Amino acid sequence: MKTDIEIAQAANISPIRDIALKAGLTEDEIEYYGKYKAKIDLSVMDRKVEDGKLILVTAITPTPAGEGKTTTTIGLADGLKKIGKKVVVALREPSLGPVFGIKGGAAGGGYAQIVPMEDINLHFTGDFHAIGAANNLLAAMLDNHIFQGNACNIDPSKITWKRCVDMNDRQLRYIEDGLGGGKNGVPRKDGYDITVASEIMAVLCLATSLGDLKARLSRIIVGYTYDDKPVTAGDLKAAGAMTALLKDALKPNLVQTLEGTPALVHGGPFANIAHGCNSVIATKTALKLGDYVVTEAGFGADLGAEKFLDIKCRAAGLTPAAVVVVATVRALKMHGGLPKTELAAEDLGALERGLPNLLRHVSNMKNVYHLPAVVAVNRFPTDTDAEIALVIEKCKKLGVNVVLSTVWAEGGKGGTALAEEIVRLCGEKNGFTYCYDEKLPIKEKILALTTKIYGGDGVEYTPEAEAQIERLEALGFDKTPVCMAKTQYSFSDDATKLGAPEHFTITVRNVKISAGAGFVVALTGNIMTMPGLPKVPAAENIDVDENGKIVGLF
Repeated sequence: MKTDIEIAQAANISPIRDIALKAGLTEDEIEYYGKYKAKIDLSVMDRKVEDGKLILVTAITPTPAGEGKTTTTIGLADGLKKIGKKVVVALREPSLGPVFGIKGGAAGGGYAQIVPMEDINLHFTGDFHAIGAANNLLAAMLDNHIFQGNACNIDPSKITWKRCVDMNDRQLRYIEDGLGGGKNGVPRKDGYDITVASEIMAVLCLATSLGDLKARLSRIIVGYTYDDKPVTAGDLKAAGAMTALLKDALKPNLVQTLEGTPALVHGGPFANIAHGCNSVIATKTALKLGDYVVTEAGFGADLGAEKFLDIKCRAAGLTPAAVVVVATVRALKMHGGLPKTELAAEDLGALERGLPNLLRHVSNMKNVYHLPAVVAVNRFPTDTDAEIALVIEKCKKLGVNVVLSTVWAEGGKGGTALAEEIVRLCGEKNGFTYCYDEKLPIKEKILALTTKIYGGDGVEYTPEAEAQIERLEALGFDKTPVCMAKTQYSFSDDATKLGAPEHFTITVRNVKISAGAGFVVALTGNIMTMPGLPKVPAAENIDVDENGKIVGLF
Protein backbone atom coordinates (compact mmCIF):
# COMPACT_ATOMS: atom_id res chain seq x y z
CA MET A 1 0.00 0.00 0.00
CA LYS A 2 1.40 3.38 -1.02
CA THR A 3 1.97 6.08 1.59
CA ASP A 4 0.36 9.49 1.25
CA ILE A 5 3.57 11.07 -0.01
CA GLU A 6 4.11 8.28 -2.55
CA ILE A 7 0.58 8.80 -3.91
CA ALA A 8 1.11 12.56 -4.07
CA GLN A 9 4.52 12.32 -5.74
CA ALA A 10 3.19 9.90 -8.38
CA ALA A 11 0.33 12.21 -9.33
CA ASN A 12 0.26 14.00 -12.66
CA ILE A 13 -0.69 17.48 -11.44
CA SER A 14 -1.42 20.49 -13.62
CA PRO A 15 0.56 23.73 -13.75
CA ILE A 16 -1.07 26.21 -11.38
CA ARG A 17 -1.76 28.55 -14.30
CA ASP A 18 -4.19 25.96 -15.72
CA ILE A 19 -5.92 25.58 -12.33
CA ALA A 20 -6.20 29.36 -12.00
CA LEU A 21 -7.73 29.76 -15.45
CA LYS A 22 -10.14 26.89 -14.75
CA ALA A 23 -11.21 28.70 -11.57
CA GLY A 24 -11.92 31.86 -13.56
CA LEU A 25 -8.86 33.84 -12.48
CA THR A 26 -6.96 36.09 -14.87
CA GLU A 27 -3.19 36.45 -15.19
CA ASP A 28 -3.43 39.82 -13.42
CA GLU A 29 -5.12 38.19 -10.42
CA ILE A 30 -2.43 35.62 -9.61
CA GLU A 31 1.20 35.74 -8.48
CA TYR A 32 3.22 32.60 -9.16
CA TYR A 33 5.22 30.85 -6.44
CA GLY A 34 6.87 28.31 -8.70
CA LYS A 35 5.06 25.95 -11.05
CA TYR A 36 2.38 24.59 -8.72
CA LYS A 37 1.58 27.38 -6.25
CA ALA A 38 0.22 30.91 -6.57
CA LYS A 39 -1.24 33.73 -4.53
CA ILE A 40 -4.54 35.36 -5.44
CA ASP A 41 -5.06 39.12 -5.52
CA LEU A 42 -7.36 40.51 -2.82
CA SER A 43 -9.56 42.18 -5.44
CA VAL A 44 -11.14 38.83 -6.40
CA MET A 45 -13.24 38.65 -3.23
CA ASP A 46 -14.88 41.97 -4.19
CA ARG A 47 -16.22 40.72 -7.52
CA LYS A 48 -19.84 41.69 -8.12
CA VAL A 49 -21.06 38.13 -8.58
CA GLU A 50 -23.33 35.95 -6.47
CA ASP A 51 -21.57 33.93 -3.79
CA GLY A 52 -21.50 30.15 -3.99
CA LYS A 53 -22.94 27.89 -1.32
CA LEU A 54 -20.74 27.35 1.74
CA ILE A 55 -20.43 23.82 3.14
CA LEU A 56 -18.77 23.24 6.51
CA VAL A 57 -17.10 19.90 7.25
CA THR A 58 -16.69 19.12 10.94
CA ALA A 59 -16.38 15.93 12.99
CA ILE A 60 -17.01 14.00 16.17
CA THR A 61 -14.68 14.43 19.14
CA PRO A 62 -11.19 13.31 17.98
CA THR A 63 -9.71 9.98 19.04
CA PRO A 64 -6.43 8.16 18.27
CA ALA A 65 -8.48 6.03 15.83
CA GLY A 66 -8.78 9.00 13.48
CA GLU A 67 -11.80 10.52 11.79
CA GLY A 68 -10.49 11.83 8.42
CA LYS A 69 -12.04 15.30 8.40
CA THR A 70 -9.59 16.96 6.01
CA THR A 71 -9.58 13.89 3.76
CA THR A 72 -13.40 14.00 3.66
CA THR A 73 -13.36 17.74 2.89
CA ILE A 74 -11.07 17.23 -0.08
CA GLY A 75 -12.86 14.09 -1.26
CA LEU A 76 -16.24 15.84 -1.05
CA ALA A 77 -14.93 18.69 -3.21
CA ASP A 78 -13.65 16.20 -5.77
CA GLY A 79 -16.98 14.37 -5.55
CA LEU A 80 -18.89 17.58 -6.30
CA LYS A 81 -16.58 18.18 -9.26
CA LYS A 82 -17.25 14.62 -10.47
CA ILE A 83 -21.02 15.21 -10.55
CA GLY A 84 -20.51 18.35 -12.64
CA LYS A 85 -20.47 21.13 -10.04
CA LYS A 86 -18.12 24.12 -10.07
CA VAL A 87 -16.40 23.73 -6.72
CA VAL A 88 -13.53 25.20 -4.71
CA VAL A 89 -12.11 23.78 -1.47
CA ALA A 90 -10.82 26.14 1.27
CA LEU A 91 -8.46 24.74 3.93
CA ARG A 92 -5.99 25.76 6.62
CA GLU A 93 -2.23 25.66 6.24
CA PRO A 94 -0.33 23.05 8.27
CA SER A 95 1.99 24.05 11.12
CA LEU A 96 5.54 22.73 11.14
CA GLY A 97 5.16 21.78 14.81
CA PRO A 98 2.63 18.96 14.25
CA VAL A 99 4.30 18.01 10.94
CA PHE A 100 7.55 17.17 12.72
CA GLY A 101 5.80 16.02 15.89
CA ILE A 102 3.09 13.38 16.14
CA LYS A 103 -0.09 14.67 14.49
CA GLY A 104 1.20 14.93 10.94
CA GLY A 105 0.29 17.32 8.16
CA ALA A 106 -2.96 18.78 6.95
CA ALA A 107 -3.06 17.98 3.26
CA GLY A 108 -5.54 15.09 3.41
CA GLY A 109 -4.69 11.46 2.78
CA GLY A 110 -4.80 8.60 0.32
CA TYR A 111 -6.42 9.68 -2.94
CA ALA A 112 -8.06 12.73 -1.39
CA GLN A 113 -5.12 15.12 -1.02
CA ILE A 114 -4.06 18.61 -1.95
CA VAL A 115 -0.76 18.97 -3.77
CA PRO A 116 2.15 19.67 -3.85
CA MET A 117 1.82 18.09 -0.40
CA GLU A 118 5.49 18.42 0.56
CA ASP A 119 5.45 22.18 -0.07
CA ILE A 120 2.09 22.65 1.66
CA ASN A 121 3.25 20.73 4.75
CA LEU A 122 6.62 22.49 4.93
CA HIS A 123 7.42 26.14 4.10
CA PHE A 124 4.65 26.60 1.48
CA THR A 125 4.61 30.31 0.46
CA GLY A 126 6.17 31.57 3.69
CA ASP A 127 2.97 32.85 5.31
CA PHE A 128 3.75 31.37 8.74
CA HIS A 129 7.29 32.76 8.66
CA ALA A 130 5.85 36.22 7.97
CA ILE A 131 3.43 35.83 10.88
CA GLY A 132 6.28 34.76 13.16
CA ALA A 133 8.41 37.70 12.03
CA ALA A 134 5.59 40.19 12.66
CA ASN A 135 4.94 38.64 16.09
CA ASN A 136 8.61 38.85 17.07
CA LEU A 137 9.03 42.36 15.68
CA LEU A 138 6.31 43.48 18.06
CA ALA A 139 8.05 41.65 20.94
CA ALA A 140 11.37 43.30 20.06
CA MET A 141 9.80 46.77 19.87
CA LEU A 142 8.03 46.19 23.19
CA ASP A 143 11.20 45.24 25.06
CA ASN A 144 13.17 47.98 23.31
CA HIS A 145 10.55 50.53 24.37
CA ILE A 146 11.05 49.55 28.01
CA PHE A 147 14.84 49.58 27.66
CA GLN A 148 14.84 53.01 26.01
CA GLY A 149 13.04 54.78 28.85
CA ASN A 150 9.56 53.23 28.97
CA ALA A 151 7.52 56.27 27.95
CA CYS A 152 4.33 54.18 28.07
CA ASN A 153 4.98 53.26 31.73
CA ILE A 154 4.73 49.51 30.98
CA ASP A 155 4.98 47.19 33.97
CA PRO A 156 7.38 44.38 32.89
CA SER A 157 5.54 41.97 35.20
CA LYS A 158 2.30 42.61 33.28
CA ILE A 159 3.60 41.94 29.76
CA THR A 160 1.26 39.50 27.98
CA TRP A 161 2.94 39.35 24.56
CA LYS A 162 5.22 36.38 23.84
CA ARG A 163 7.66 35.58 21.09
CA CYS A 164 6.86 32.62 18.85
CA VAL A 165 8.41 29.93 16.68
CA ASP A 166 6.60 27.44 14.41
CA MET A 167 8.01 24.36 16.08
CA ASN A 168 7.11 22.10 19.00
CA ASP A 169 9.74 23.10 21.58
CA ARG A 170 8.79 22.61 25.22
CA GLN A 171 12.15 24.07 26.32
CA LEU A 172 10.85 27.52 25.37
CA ARG A 173 7.61 27.47 27.36
CA TYR A 174 9.12 29.29 30.33
CA ILE A 175 12.33 31.29 30.03
CA GLU A 176 14.13 34.26 31.57
CA ASP A 177 15.51 36.81 29.13
CA GLY A 178 17.20 40.18 29.08
CA LEU A 179 20.04 38.72 31.14
CA GLY A 180 23.63 39.86 31.01
CA GLY A 181 23.25 43.35 32.44
CA GLY A 182 24.05 46.69 30.86
CA LYS A 183 22.87 46.93 27.27
CA ASN A 184 21.45 43.41 27.06
CA GLY A 185 17.86 44.29 27.96
CA VAL A 186 15.66 44.34 31.02
CA PRO A 187 15.56 40.94 32.79
CA ARG A 188 12.12 39.35 33.08
CA LYS A 189 10.29 36.01 32.98
CA ASP A 190 9.05 35.21 29.49
CA GLY A 191 8.10 32.35 27.19
CA TYR A 192 7.35 31.33 23.62
CA ASP A 193 4.17 30.29 21.85
CA ILE A 194 4.00 28.19 18.71
CA THR A 195 3.30 30.48 15.73
CA VAL A 196 -0.21 29.14 15.16
CA ALA A 197 -1.08 30.22 18.72
CA SER A 198 -0.04 33.81 18.05
CA GLU A 199 -2.85 36.35 18.05
CA ILE A 200 -1.42 37.59 14.77
CA MET A 201 -2.47 34.29 13.18
CA ALA A 202 -6.05 34.87 14.35
CA VAL A 203 -5.87 38.50 13.23
CA LEU A 204 -4.70 37.57 9.74
CA CYS A 205 -7.45 34.95 9.44
CA LEU A 206 -10.23 37.35 10.47
CA ALA A 207 -9.01 40.44 8.58
CA THR A 208 -11.06 41.46 5.54
CA SER A 209 -8.59 43.87 3.89
CA LEU A 210 -5.13 45.37 4.26
CA GLY A 211 -6.63 48.34 6.12
CA ASP A 212 -8.58 46.06 8.45
CA LEU A 213 -5.42 44.03 9.08
CA LYS A 214 -3.51 47.16 10.13
CA ALA A 215 -6.35 48.32 12.37
CA ARG A 216 -6.57 44.92 14.07
CA LEU A 217 -2.80 44.80 14.58
CA SER A 218 -2.95 48.25 16.19
CA ARG A 219 -5.51 46.99 18.72
CA ILE A 220 -3.40 44.06 19.94
CA ILE A 221 -2.75 44.42 23.69
CA VAL A 222 0.84 43.61 24.63
CA GLY A 223 0.70 44.33 28.35
CA TYR A 224 -0.45 46.77 31.01
CA THR A 225 0.95 49.85 32.69
CA TYR A 226 1.80 50.17 36.37
CA ASP A 227 -1.69 51.65 36.87
CA ASP A 228 -3.30 48.75 34.95
CA LYS A 229 -4.09 50.44 31.66
CA PRO A 230 -3.71 48.37 28.45
CA VAL A 231 -0.81 49.06 26.07
CA THR A 232 -1.29 48.24 22.40
CA ALA A 233 0.84 47.66 19.33
CA GLY A 234 -0.53 50.98 18.12
CA ASP A 235 0.89 52.71 21.22
CA LEU A 236 4.29 51.25 20.32
CA LYS A 237 3.92 52.47 16.69
CA ALA A 238 4.52 48.91 15.49
CA ALA A 239 1.42 48.26 13.36
CA GLY A 240 2.73 49.79 10.13
CA ALA A 241 5.92 47.70 10.07
CA MET A 242 4.00 44.57 11.06
CA THR A 243 1.58 45.15 8.20
CA ALA A 244 4.52 45.52 5.81
CA LEU A 245 5.74 42.07 6.86
CA LEU A 246 2.25 40.60 6.38
CA LYS A 247 1.26 42.32 3.12
CA ASP A 248 1.86 39.27 0.92
CA ALA A 249 0.88 36.73 3.58
CA LEU A 250 -2.62 38.26 3.58
CA LYS A 251 -3.22 37.01 0.02
CA PRO A 252 -4.73 33.48 -0.14
CA ASN A 253 -2.74 30.63 -1.66
CA LEU A 254 -3.96 28.60 -4.65
CA VAL A 255 -3.06 24.92 -5.10
CA GLN A 256 -5.08 21.90 -6.29
CA THR A 257 -6.41 18.50 -5.28
CA LEU A 258 -5.10 15.31 -6.87
CA GLU A 259 -8.07 15.54 -9.24
CA GLY A 260 -7.45 19.16 -10.23
CA THR A 261 -10.05 20.87 -8.06
CA PRO A 262 -8.91 24.42 -7.13
CA ALA A 263 -7.90 24.62 -3.46
CA LEU A 264 -7.36 27.79 -1.42
CA VAL A 265 -5.09 27.05 1.54
CA HIS A 266 -4.57 29.98 3.87
CA GLY A 267 -3.94 30.55 7.57
CA GLY A 268 -4.23 28.09 10.43
CA PRO A 269 -4.97 29.21 14.00
CA PHE A 270 -5.14 26.42 16.60
CA ALA A 271 -8.72 25.28 17.19
CA ASN A 272 -8.45 24.59 20.92
CA ILE A 273 -7.01 28.01 21.81
CA ALA A 274 -8.12 30.15 18.85
CA HIS A 275 -10.91 29.89 16.27
CA GLY A 276 -9.38 27.12 14.13
CA CYS A 277 -10.55 28.15 10.64
CA ASN A 278 -8.89 29.23 7.42
CA SER A 279 -8.94 32.94 6.58
CA VAL A 280 -12.06 35.00 5.95
CA ILE A 281 -10.33 36.35 2.83
CA ALA A 282 -9.74 32.86 1.43
CA THR A 283 -13.32 31.79 2.14
CA LYS A 284 -14.79 34.94 0.60
CA THR A 285 -12.51 34.60 -2.42
CA ALA A 286 -13.54 30.96 -2.87
CA LEU A 287 -17.22 31.96 -2.72
CA LYS A 288 -16.64 34.22 -5.74
CA LEU A 289 -14.98 31.40 -7.70
CA GLY A 290 -17.16 28.35 -7.03
CA ASP A 291 -20.86 27.53 -6.97
CA TYR A 292 -19.99 25.29 -4.02
CA VAL A 293 -17.23 25.95 -1.47
CA VAL A 294 -16.20 23.16 0.90
CA THR A 295 -14.29 24.18 4.02
CA GLU A 296 -13.46 22.69 7.41
CA ALA A 297 -12.88 23.74 10.99
CA GLY A 298 -10.43 22.20 13.44
CA PHE A 299 -11.04 19.31 15.84
CA GLY A 300 -14.60 18.28 16.80
CA ALA A 301 -17.76 20.30 16.22
CA ASP A 302 -17.76 21.54 19.83
CA LEU A 303 -14.56 23.48 19.08
CA GLY A 304 -13.95 24.12 15.38
CA ALA A 305 -17.54 24.22 14.14
CA GLU A 306 -18.74 26.25 17.11
CA LYS A 307 -16.03 28.85 16.55
CA PHE A 308 -16.55 28.81 12.79
CA LEU A 309 -20.23 29.59 13.34
CA ASP A 310 -20.11 31.87 16.39
CA ILE A 311 -16.88 33.76 15.61
CA LYS A 312 -15.94 33.55 11.92
CA CYS A 313 -19.43 33.58 10.40
CA ARG A 314 -20.49 36.37 12.75
CA ALA A 315 -17.42 38.48 11.92
CA ALA A 316 -17.61 37.91 8.16
CA GLY A 317 -21.37 37.79 7.65
CA LEU A 318 -21.27 34.21 6.33
CA THR A 319 -24.14 31.71 6.33
CA PRO A 320 -23.34 28.03 5.72
CA ALA A 321 -25.74 26.15 3.47
CA ALA A 322 -25.04 22.73 5.02
CA VAL A 323 -22.84 20.90 7.52
CA VAL A 324 -21.09 17.52 7.22
CA VAL A 325 -20.30 15.72 10.49
CA VAL A 326 -17.53 13.17 9.89
CA ALA A 327 -17.28 9.97 11.95
CA THR A 328 -15.79 6.51 11.84
CA VAL A 329 -17.20 3.37 13.44
CA ARG A 330 -13.75 2.77 14.92
CA ALA A 331 -13.67 6.16 16.68
CA LEU A 332 -17.20 5.75 17.98
CA LYS A 333 -16.26 2.39 19.50
CA MET A 334 -13.35 4.12 21.25
CA HIS A 335 -15.83 6.63 22.66
CA GLY A 336 -17.76 3.59 23.85
CA GLY A 337 -14.75 2.44 25.89
CA LEU A 338 -13.12 -0.03 23.49
CA PRO A 339 -9.27 -0.05 23.46
CA LYS A 340 -7.57 0.90 20.21
CA THR A 341 -6.21 -2.65 19.86
CA GLU A 342 -9.73 -4.14 19.69
CA LEU A 343 -11.39 -1.85 17.15
CA ALA A 344 -11.26 -4.32 14.24
CA ALA A 345 -13.78 -6.74 15.79
CA GLU A 346 -17.52 -6.10 15.61
CA ASP A 347 -18.80 -4.70 18.91
CA LEU A 348 -22.31 -3.28 18.72
CA GLY A 349 -22.34 -2.64 22.46
CA ALA A 350 -19.28 -0.37 22.37
CA LEU A 351 -20.62 1.35 19.27
CA GLU A 352 -23.99 2.03 20.93
CA ARG A 353 -22.22 3.45 23.98
CA GLY A 354 -20.09 5.72 21.76
CA LEU A 355 -22.84 6.91 19.42
CA PRO A 356 -24.13 9.64 21.78
CA ASN A 357 -20.95 11.58 20.96
CA LEU A 358 -21.93 11.75 17.29
CA LEU A 359 -25.58 12.37 18.08
CA ARG A 360 -24.81 15.34 20.34
CA HIS A 361 -22.65 16.97 17.65
CA VAL A 362 -25.35 16.40 15.03
CA SER A 363 -28.09 17.68 17.33
CA ASN A 364 -26.06 20.84 17.98
CA MET A 365 -25.79 21.56 14.27
CA LYS A 366 -29.51 20.98 13.71
CA ASN A 367 -31.12 22.23 16.91
CA VAL A 368 -28.76 24.97 18.17
CA TYR A 369 -27.56 26.41 14.85
CA HIS A 370 -30.54 25.22 12.76
CA LEU A 371 -28.43 24.05 9.82
CA PRO A 372 -29.11 21.16 7.43
CA ALA A 373 -26.68 18.35 8.26
CA VAL A 374 -25.47 14.96 7.03
CA VAL A 375 -23.26 12.36 8.70
CA ALA A 376 -20.35 11.10 6.60
CA VAL A 377 -19.00 7.76 7.79
CA ASN A 378 -15.50 6.95 6.60
CA ARG A 379 -15.91 3.24 6.04
CA PHE A 380 -13.07 0.93 6.99
CA PRO A 381 -12.82 -2.67 5.69
CA THR A 382 -13.36 -3.93 9.25
CA ASP A 383 -16.69 -2.10 9.65
CA THR A 384 -19.56 -4.60 9.56
CA ASP A 385 -22.97 -4.10 7.95
CA ALA A 386 -24.59 -4.39 11.38
CA GLU A 387 -22.42 -1.58 12.76
CA ILE A 388 -23.20 0.69 9.81
CA ALA A 389 -26.91 -0.11 10.13
CA LEU A 390 -26.83 0.91 13.80
CA VAL A 391 -25.28 4.30 12.97
CA ILE A 392 -27.90 4.88 10.26
CA GLU A 393 -30.74 3.88 12.62
CA LYS A 394 -29.66 6.26 15.42
CA CYS A 395 -29.08 9.22 13.07
CA LYS A 396 -32.44 8.73 11.37
CA LYS A 397 -34.13 9.42 14.72
CA LEU A 398 -32.60 12.91 14.53
CA GLY A 399 -33.80 13.33 10.95
CA VAL A 400 -30.28 13.14 9.53
CA ASN A 401 -29.09 10.91 6.70
CA VAL A 402 -25.88 8.87 6.86
CA VAL A 403 -23.69 8.59 3.75
CA LEU A 404 -20.76 6.20 3.46
CA SER A 405 -17.53 7.76 2.22
CA THR A 406 -14.59 5.97 0.62
CA VAL A 407 -12.64 9.02 -0.55
CA TRP A 408 -9.35 7.88 1.01
CA ALA A 409 -9.27 4.85 -1.29
CA GLU A 410 -11.22 6.17 -4.28
CA GLY A 411 -10.86 9.95 -4.31
CA GLY A 412 -13.77 11.87 -5.81
CA LYS A 413 -15.52 8.69 -6.92
CA GLY A 414 -15.86 7.68 -3.27
CA GLY A 415 -17.41 11.06 -2.44
CA THR A 416 -20.13 11.31 -5.09
CA ALA A 417 -22.90 9.96 -2.83
CA LEU A 418 -21.97 12.54 -0.19
CA ALA A 419 -21.83 15.21 -2.89
CA GLU A 420 -25.37 14.36 -4.07
CA GLU A 421 -26.68 14.61 -0.50
CA ILE A 422 -24.94 17.97 -0.04
CA VAL A 423 -26.52 19.35 -3.23
CA ARG A 424 -29.91 18.24 -1.87
CA LEU A 425 -29.28 19.83 1.54
CA CYS A 426 -28.11 23.09 -0.04
CA GLY A 427 -31.54 23.34 -1.65
CA GLU A 428 -33.22 23.34 1.76
CA LYS A 429 -33.97 26.49 3.69
CA ASN A 430 -32.05 26.92 6.93
CA GLY A 431 -32.67 29.17 9.87
CA PHE A 432 -29.03 29.72 10.85
CA THR A 433 -28.68 31.29 14.28
CA TYR A 434 -25.77 31.74 16.68
CA CYS A 435 -25.45 29.94 20.00
CA TYR A 436 -25.48 33.23 21.92
CA ASP A 437 -25.91 36.98 21.55
CA GLU A 438 -22.45 38.58 21.63
CA LYS A 439 -23.82 41.49 23.69
CA LEU A 440 -24.52 39.19 26.64
CA PRO A 441 -22.14 39.38 29.63
CA ILE A 442 -19.04 37.17 29.34
CA LYS A 443 -20.27 34.64 31.90
CA GLU A 444 -23.63 34.21 30.18
CA LYS A 445 -21.92 33.48 26.87
CA ILE A 446 -19.68 30.88 28.49
CA LEU A 447 -22.69 29.33 30.22
CA ALA A 448 -24.58 29.16 26.90
CA LEU A 449 -21.69 27.26 25.28
CA THR A 450 -21.36 24.94 28.26
CA THR A 451 -25.03 23.99 28.47
CA LYS A 452 -26.11 24.15 24.81
CA ILE A 453 -22.99 22.80 23.03
CA TYR A 454 -21.02 20.77 25.58
CA GLY A 455 -23.97 19.31 27.51
CA GLY A 456 -22.64 20.45 30.90
CA ASP A 457 -24.55 21.77 33.90
CA GLY A 458 -22.63 24.92 34.74
CA VAL A 459 -19.37 26.87 35.00
CA GLU A 460 -16.99 27.54 37.87
CA TYR A 461 -14.39 30.33 37.88
CA THR A 462 -11.08 30.65 39.69
CA PRO A 463 -10.59 33.88 41.65
CA GLU A 464 -8.09 34.97 39.00
CA ALA A 465 -10.64 34.43 36.21
CA GLU A 466 -13.28 36.35 38.19
CA ALA A 467 -10.92 39.31 38.52
CA GLN A 468 -9.97 39.18 34.85
CA ILE A 469 -13.61 39.19 33.74
CA GLU A 470 -14.31 42.16 35.98
CA ARG A 471 -11.36 44.05 34.47
CA LEU A 472 -12.29 43.20 30.86
CA GLU A 473 -15.86 44.34 31.42
CA ALA A 474 -14.62 47.59 32.96
CA LEU A 475 -12.42 48.13 29.89
CA GLY A 476 -15.40 47.55 27.56
CA PHE A 477 -14.16 44.25 26.11
CA ASP A 478 -17.19 42.19 27.06
CA LYS A 479 -19.34 42.74 23.95
CA THR A 480 -17.38 40.29 21.80
CA PRO A 481 -17.66 36.57 21.00
CA VAL A 482 -16.03 34.12 23.41
CA CYS A 483 -13.33 31.75 22.16
CA MET A 484 -13.24 28.77 24.50
CA ALA A 485 -9.84 27.16 25.00
CA LYS A 486 -10.36 23.58 26.13
CA THR A 487 -9.27 20.06 25.40
CA GLN A 488 -10.22 18.72 21.98
CA TYR A 489 -10.67 15.19 23.34
CA SER A 490 -13.90 15.68 25.29
CA PHE A 491 -17.06 17.76 25.38
CA SER A 492 -15.95 18.60 28.93
CA ASP A 493 -12.69 20.17 30.10
CA ASP A 494 -11.46 16.71 31.19
CA ALA A 495 -9.79 14.82 28.33
CA THR A 496 -10.57 11.45 29.95
CA LYS A 497 -14.36 11.92 29.71
CA LEU A 498 -15.12 10.32 26.36
CA GLY A 499 -18.46 9.87 24.62
CA ALA A 500 -21.13 12.38 25.63
CA PRO A 501 -20.55 13.10 29.35
CA GLU A 502 -23.32 14.67 31.42
CA HIS A 503 -23.69 16.51 34.74
CA PHE A 504 -20.25 18.12 34.65
CA THR A 505 -19.06 21.65 35.23
CA ILE A 506 -16.47 23.56 33.21
CA THR A 507 -13.78 25.35 35.23
CA VAL A 508 -12.51 28.59 33.71
CA ARG A 509 -9.09 29.37 35.13
CA ASN A 510 -8.02 32.32 32.99
CA VAL A 511 -9.75 34.91 30.79
CA LYS A 512 -7.94 37.24 28.42
CA ILE A 513 -8.75 39.55 25.55
CA SER A 514 -7.51 39.11 21.99
CA ALA A 515 -8.39 42.67 21.08
CA GLY A 516 -6.96 42.47 17.57
CA ALA A 517 -8.79 39.27 16.74
CA GLY A 518 -11.90 40.63 18.40
CA PHE A 519 -12.76 37.94 20.94
CA VAL A 520 -12.38 37.04 24.60
CA VAL A 521 -10.45 33.82 25.27
CA ALA A 522 -11.60 31.68 28.21
CA LEU A 523 -9.02 29.05 29.18
CA THR A 524 -10.07 25.80 30.80
CA GLY A 525 -8.04 22.80 31.85
CA ASN A 526 -4.37 22.60 30.95
CA ILE A 527 -4.20 24.08 27.45
CA MET A 528 -0.63 24.60 26.20
CA THR A 529 0.31 27.25 23.67
CA MET A 530 3.69 25.59 23.05
CA PRO A 531 3.45 21.82 22.42
CA GLY A 532 6.36 19.41 22.84
CA LEU A 533 7.71 16.65 20.62
CA PRO A 534 6.80 13.00 21.35
CA LYS A 535 9.38 10.38 22.32
CA VAL A 536 9.77 9.41 18.65
CA PRO A 537 8.99 12.55 16.61
CA ALA A 538 7.93 12.25 12.97
CA ALA A 539 11.05 14.29 12.14
CA GLU A 540 13.18 11.17 12.69
CA ASN A 541 11.64 9.53 9.62
CA ILE A 542 11.81 12.52 7.25
CA ASP A 543 14.75 12.73 4.86
CA VAL A 544 15.83 13.88 1.40
CA ASP A 545 17.36 11.45 -1.11
CA GLU A 546 20.34 12.19 -3.38
CA ASN A 547 17.99 13.57 -6.04
CA GLY A 548 16.41 16.08 -3.69
CA LYS A 549 13.22 14.07 -3.24
CA ILE A 550 11.63 14.29 0.22
CA VAL A 551 10.83 10.91 1.77
CA GLY A 552 9.15 9.79 4.99
CA LEU A 553 6.69 12.70 5.11
CA PHE A 554 3.59 10.53 5.92
